[in-house]
Amino acid sequence: MSVAETLTKAGFEAYLIGGCVRDLIMGKTPKDWDLTTSARPEQILKLFPGSFYENDFGTVGVVPEKQKDIGEKDNIKDNSIKDIHTKVIEVTTYRLEAKYSDSRHPDSVTFSDTLADDLKRRDFTVNAIAYDVSRENTIDLFHGREDIKDGVIRAVGDPSERFFEDALRMMRAVRFACELDFTISQETSEAIHSHAKSLQKIAIERVRDDLVRILESERPMRGIELLHELKLLQYIIPELERGIGIEQNQAHKYDVWGHNIRTAQHAADKGWDLDLRIAALFHDVGKPSTRRWAGEKNDWTFHGHDVVGSRETRKIMERLKFPVKTIEKASNLVRWHMFFSDPEKVTLSAVRRMVRNVGEENIWDLMNLRACDRIGTGRPKEQPYRFRKYKSMIEEALRSPTSVKMIAINGDRIMELTGLKPGHKVGYILHALLEEILDDPAKNTPENLENRTLELAQFSDEELMELGEQGRQRKVSQETEAVKTIRKKYWVE
Repeated sequence: MSVAETLTKAGFEAYLIGGCVRDLIMGKTPKDWDLTTSARPEQILKLFPGSFYENDFGTVGVVPEKQKDIGEKDNIKDNSIKDIHTKVIEVTTYRLEAKYSDSRHPDSVTFSDTLADDLKRRDFTVNAIAYDVSRENTIDLFHGREDIKDGVIRAVGDPSERFFEDALRMMRAVRFACELDFTISQETSEAIHSHAKSLQKIAIERVRDDLVRILESERPMRGIELLHELKLLQYIIPELERGIGIEQNQAHKYDVWGHNIRTAQHAADKGWDLDLRIAALFHDVGKPSTRRWAGEKNDWTFHGHDVVGSRETRKIMERLKFPVKTIEKASNLVRWHMFFSDPEKVTLSAVRRMVRNVGEENIWDLMNLRACDRIGTGRPKEQPYRFRKYKSMIEEALRSPTSVKMIAINGDRIMELTGLKPGHKVGYILHALLEEILDDPAKNTPENLENRTLELAQFSDEELMELGEQGRQRKVSQETEAVKTIRKKYWVE
């Protein structure tokens, strides 16, 4: 039996409410399920053993046995709400709310007996639609379905009152616009603009969470632009706005601001993760403070902007209280995004040093950031030959530069076992062992190699030299073929 059915059979009203109804109308699968009901919290607790009530706002957490299918009436497009054993359904009593002194939480909550009272306290019309599961029809007092059809985010009632009650709703408006690809109505936009300063009253963690969802949407560039236009960004990441109007050198089509947000958008277009999107957004945040006019070049320079930008990225993310791991990765990518990549001049050892600097686990994200950076300049080609060649060199660098390091024994251990002094014979033994494990990788164990070392130590230098030379030639042959394969993969010579 569904949660809603249990409530209605007990004599209470019960409706699906909020984002889940909006998603169902749009034909999407809801991520969360919320119900509103005439039942009081203590009555809900009695109906659902194992439920919990840990707040002052009338919301009970219920873990249902099963959520039954709903019907097809009233433009509810999703007809398959499946078993959701592990999902907590929030069931909230109809309520009225007193004034909001802190611009976030009501000073007091009064329970109500009518659905209308509950709907009028909701944030946006698209979230103020109730769905009666038993009758399979919607209750839409604020024309939310029409706004869904038109793709509009509109505050319920007076937008100024809604944002005065909860300033975080301004961030939510931008987030919904990005996630749903909707516009924000004019009156709602004007109210956000007027109340933007109130965002400072909100805990930075809550602001960060909505910012993250904007960045994780398909339209982060639009989200950052909206935050700027609505005067919210100055209270979140003012450092980004410093790039507005900061012209760049001739390689760039856009100012620093336009370049940063387009670079982040390309990361989203590729479906890359949050860490990379953040690094893309901040990668040139150090440019405004490092811009200098180079008269001899008749152009702007930004020397050291990667180092400065890395420090600023860390400061921004610490202020927004991002997890340490995310801060470390994003600031590291910003620090090294200006790596020298001319394959005609860069050496394999230099590529290895870059891998060491950024970390093997981050090197491909760094390359992806570089690709985003290029697109963000306005240049259409994402992977020119030079870039592909550098990627092939990374794959070469990630292979062991001296293949004898692949074996489970080293020269020190050989000398310890055999009593040999440093010299050619130790190297001959290493290469002879390499020859054997290239034929049979299963032999690459410390025990086997130590036993084989004791045997090889009895060979003459000439015999070992012959075996070692075979191993060396085999290594060169395999390395050559591997490099050919890598370069063919990237269409480079």
